[in-house]
Amino acid sequence: MSLSKALAYFLLSLLVLHQLVEVADATQEVSSESVESSAAKKIDCGAACAARCRLASRQKICKRACGTCCARCNCVPPGTAGNRDVCPCYASMTTHGGRLKCP
Repeated sequence: MSLSKALAYFLLSLLVLHQLVEVADATQEVSSESVESSAAKKIDCGAACAARCRLASRQKICKRACGTCCARCNCVPPGTAGNRDVCPCYASMTTHGGRLKCP
C-alpha cells in the first residue's frame, strides 16, 4: 500500500513540475516578444528631427537638441512646432536653466 502511495506522489510531483516548466517557457517567450516589439518601435530620429526642424533658423542646433530628446523619449511631435501633447516626455524635458530643451 505504501509503495502505491509513493508512486502516486511521485507521478503527481512530476506532473506539477512539468506544468511549472511549461509556464516558465511561455513567460520567457512573451518577454522576448515584448523586447523585440519595443525594439521594433524605435523611430528614425534623424528623419523625424529633420522634419521637425525644417523651418528653424538655426537648423544644426535644432537638430542636435531634437536628436537628444528623441533618443531619450523615442518620440518627436509632428509638425514644425507645437503638438507637444503628443509626446509628454519630449515636452517636459528642460535645460539646466529651466528652459524647454526640445524644439
